[in-house]
Amino acid sequence: MIDSRIVITSGEPAGIGPDLVIQLAQQNWPIQLVVIADPDLLKARARLLGLPLEIRPYEANQPEQISRPGQLCVLPLSLNAPTHAGELNPENADYVIRMLKRATQGCLDGEFTAMVTGPVHKGVINQAGLKFSGHTELLAELSHTEQVVMMLATPGLRVALATTHLALADVPKAITQPLLEKVMRITYQALQHQFGIQSPRLFVAGLNPHAGEDGHMGREEIDVIQPVIDQLQQHKMDITGCYPADTMFTPHKMAQADAFLAMYHDQGLPVLKHVGFGKAVNITLGLPFIRTSVDHGTALDLAGTGQADTGSFHYAIQVALEMLEARRINE
Repeated sequence: MIDSRIVITSGEPAGIGPDLVIQLAQQNWPIQLVVIADPDLLKARARLLGLPLEIRPYEANQPEQISRPGQLCVLPLSLNAPTHAGELNPENADYVIRMLKRATQGCLDGEFTAMVTGPVHKGVINQAGLKFSGHTELLAELSHTEQVVMMLATPGLRVALATTHLALADVPKAITQPLLEKVMRITYQALQHQFGIQSPRLFVAGLNPHAGEDGHMGREEIDVIQPVIDQLQQHKMDITGCYPADTMFTPHKMAQADAFLAMYHDQGLPVLKHVGFGKAVNITLGLPFIRTSVDHGTALDLAGTGQADTGSFHYAIQVALEMLEARRINE
């Protein structure tokens, strides 16, 4: 791909993020990948993994260059404290936040055409006194985006979420008609413009068991969700529901829909991760740039062992490339 440059944040330094970018650097890519990381961390981890690594310092003003296997283009960012594979250190929590801020600003400025994020550890970031509920929320804040949508995808299945990292008790009151209208519009338009689906079909889950059973198990479907679906259908959007979540992901419906909208995190994502764990990607819709991410955590027990699976990271880059191509065609 010409005139494209993807920035990769290597994630929690004690986790498998550095391992994965080193492993991915052992192959050819049709695009320039720029990794934000501490070069000394990458060199040390490459020695642990027994993999060759030649670091090329990133230069923003230089033409895009495709790396050869064993090479890695690195935008250097220094750790606050020494790190060891598998051992979290709160002193390095700020390193992770600085990494995300640099990548976001680069995307907003047009320096990078897309962002792929490695796994971070929310617990250690909050332990260090930095409020952090997840990539999705931070990237929305940094880019001054009012509403974003978290979507996870694997081959054959896309699941967007109306709410993300909320306690289950807080979900019903968070689901409002204005929120759902924004989420459905963002999801539908992203399917058109970022996934290249001219007439997408979006299936929407109800909140309650059996989608409320005609109001006998809750009225959110009748009072909140269905009116939004009806309104958007009048705008020629192929959005249907409310479907009971326990039967929404049957093979028949999966063959019909281009994406599903779940009302909360654990309503939709267990199905997706069962279908595609290890080859799934987290996508933030609604941002002014393309952002994809791995679907797994930091796997501290695997850091430095060479046993980390690159499947999800590889797929996150692949999906970013596909979204860039769809955007190019639509422009």
